Amino acid sequence: GGSVKAGKMPEGEKMRQYKQEEEQQQKEEKREGLIEFYSSYQELFQFFCSNTTIHGAIRLVCSKKNKMKTAFWSVLFFLTFGLMYWQFGILYREYFSYPVNLNLNLNSDRLTFPAVTLCTLNPYRYSAIRKQLDKLDQITHQTLLDLYDYNMSLPRSDWSTLSTQRRSSRSLLHHVLRHPLRRQKRDNLVNLPENSPSVDKNDWKIGFVLCSENNDCFHQAYSSGVDAVREWYSFHYINILAQVPDAKDLDESDFENFIYSCRFNEATCDKANYTHFHHPLYGNCYTFNDNSSSLWTSSLPGINNGLSLVVRTEQNDFIPLLSTVTGARVMVHDQNEPAFMDDGGFNVRPGIETSISMRKEMTVRLGGSYSDCTEDGSDVPVQNLYSSRYTEQVCIRSCFQLNMVERCGCAYYFYPLPDGAEYCDYRKHTAWGYCYYKLLAEFKADVLGCFHKCRKPCKMTEYQLSAGYSRWPSAVSEDWVFYMLSQQNKYNITSKRNGVAKVNIFFEEWNYKTNGESPAFTVVTLLSQLGNQWSLWFGSSVLSVMELAELVLDFIAITFILAFRWFRSRQKLSPPGPPPNSQDNTAFQDEAPGLSAPHRFTVEAVVTTLPSYNSLEPRGPSRDGEVGHE
Repeated sequence: GGSVKAGKMPEGEKMRQYKQEEEQQQKEEKREGLIEFYSSYQELFQFFCSNTTIHGAIRLVCSKKNKMKTAFWSVLFFLTFGLMYWQFGILYREYFSYPVNLNLNLNSDRLTFPAVTLCTLNPYRYSAIRKQLDKLDQITHQTLLDLYDYNMSLPRSDWSTLSTQRRSSRSLLHHVLRHPLRRQKRDNLVNLPENSPSVDKNDWKIGFVLCSENNDCFHQAYSSGVDAVREWYSFHYINILAQVPDAKDLDESDFENFIYSCRFNEATCDKANYTHFHHPLYGNCYTFNDNSSSLWTSSLPGINNGLSLVVRTEQNDFIPLLSTVTGARVMVHDQNEPAFMDDGGFNVRPGIETSISMRKEMTVRLGGSYSDCTEDGSDVPVQNLYSSRYTEQVCIRSCFQLNMVERCGCAYYFYPLPDGAEYCDYRKHTAWGYCYYKLLAEFKADVLGCFHKCRKPCKMTEYQLSAGYSRWPSAVSEDWVFYMLSQQNKYNITSKRNGVAKVNIFFEEWNYKTNGESPAFTVVTLLSQLGNQWSLWFGSSVLSVMELAELVLDFIAITFILAFRWFRSRQKLSPPGPPPNSQDNTAFQDEAPGLSAPHRFTVEAVVTTLPSYNSLEPRGPSRDGEVGHE
């Protein structure tokens, strides 16, 4: 009995031992934990607001006893968040709009001289089509006589050759009569008779009739009679040109009789410095400095260090119904680019010295997401029909020609011929004129989509021109100038003042401008702007952003944990199914009903205190001693 009393531990000491074991176990649990999860959203939010470096968050915790202050700071805090992210949206929208900065650079260097194209401004009566042109002039003479009572004079030679070409004349006359030139009353006077006194000559529109193969006709009308006659004559002239089997038959260069003098850098030009081509409306054209193997370079700026030309502007053996002006047409363009005389050319007046000063300007655009420019045109869905590099005008004309071949079955004579196609000729394609003018209206209205398909090149070279004019030759020097021209170039003229012109083309200065683009909003700029906004509204840094990200992750983790606990609790509360030996369990409960409560209390105590296994070992003997003592 004495030994049992000696081994008995006092109740207070036993409780202290239990507390020490619990504290030791909690320290071990804290020391071994890697991830800390909060038991509720409130605890998570309070910890974040108390420890974060974001300004204003601590006010949500320290003023929690004052509900008015808590509400005020909550509204202010989330309002600030909303304003900040509104600014973020503006920055992202600006970034993904891909803005650019324009960089202007001024360079100074020796410049490569551009290509210069010079045309006679009047189509030539080539020998291959002379007879048909004479017949067309005769038909036009009769047409103008019927419409306007105008007796157009024709050269005698043109009339004398008509008897030798009756067979071809009948064919031409047949097609011309299918597209007659006629007058038509304006829309507001259609119902009035022709001999009505209220109908004046100015109330008529003149044009020509075009019909489809299904006899669907329309009147291509013009407000000006001059424009109507030129367009009608040009339509038949193009058909005559298309009947020439070989384009080389139209290659009749007359360089010496058109260009009397050519000098560059005060050195005489030769045939190696120019190339010749024929334009249907501008006649013989000559392009200088187009040979990429030996390009001219300006040694100095100024009028004496450029290209100087003396050209003949007197019209002999030309076609007056196609061109109504006198002089020459000049265009300055880059090498390996076609000369579109309609777009960039300008006229040179007879009897005038035209001095053209140039300024070179280069444009370099950013491609990709910053603009829709193209590097070389390979990504443009239009085939390049020209033997030159890609330009926007090359693409637009190629697009129209391809649509012309597809819709009308033939190609327009002014543009290059695609593979497998032939030029439009009303002997083979009777309704091509009707198709062409309908297609041209759709082209101008961008129904064909050529202006959207053809994009600007990323690199462009342009020349800004300014011109000055003076009388040439002067009144005191014209006698000896014309005498020297007559001796050297066999120049005999009927009108000295309208017979020649002089053209000077030169660089005004060596400086040339380069317009470049650079991204205005890069990733670094975006991050900098976002940081400025974050600092403005919350006075925080990148680490504060990481704290906010940590809050979001903890919120997600707690949500999953609480959802998992709720799911487990639902499973425990659901009644289990009846076990197969339910009767035996009932008998067992009846035999020992008093032991169920102590056992349930003991388990709850163990789970609540969570003692370590070492603390349970000495308690076994003492409990046995107490039982023995009792």
